[in-house]
Amino acid sequence: MAITLKANKREDLTRATTNELRREGSIPAVVYGKEDAPVTVSVDNLELLKTVRDEGRHAIIGLDIENGEKVDVMLHEYQTHPVKGDVIHADFYVVDMKEEMDVAVPLRLEGEAAGAKEGGVLQQPFYELQVRAKPRDIPEEIVVNVAELEIGDSISIEDLPKAAEYEYLDELDTTVVTVLAPEAEEPEESDEDVDFSAEPELVGAEDEEEEEA
Repeated sequence: MAITLKANKREDLTRATTNELRREGSIPAVVYGKEDAPVTVSVDNLELLKTVRDEGRHAIIGLDIENGEKVDVMLHEYQTHPVKGDVIHADFYVVDMKEEMDVAVPLRLEGEAAGAKEGGVLQQPFYELQVRAKPRDIPEEIVVNVAELEIGDSISIEDLPKAAEYEYLDELDTTVVTVLAPEAEEPEESDEDVDFSAEPELVGAEDEEEEEA
């Protein structure tokens, strides 16, 4: 069952009115549909943040618009204030619960790699993976246990957990985590390696010799 979030229609889109909405604790937002024209609304700031925190980034939200219209949406993207970090605008996308969609899902590593304990360097080239699934089947995250990875070992897309409800869109041989050997440190130059008998070259000496000639 979708989580319900109340939304009010916005008719006045002037900057003054938008700023007033934010001061009152609301976030201006736009609802996009496949066929319908975008609808401008506002939602409660705290309610939206609580929904995303409790239900996850890909939660299905039943957006209850004030005129009685209710649509299933997902939070497509949002903008934050560059200094304060507050959410200042949100975009919702109307979803068809029976239709598959492509989304980016976070990739989280679990455990400490055995190779890293031995001095190896754990590298994670990707922090998100492209997944295709119906809205209700989208995983909140992909979790990979790396505890048994030794130096030189790696994990690719084809090694990841699989489920009938979704599929990976990236190439199967794409490496998502690897443990590299530690880089060899270059020996520091000691005083014994420096030739102190060599006379330093004087700046301008060459120019003086040319003048005497």
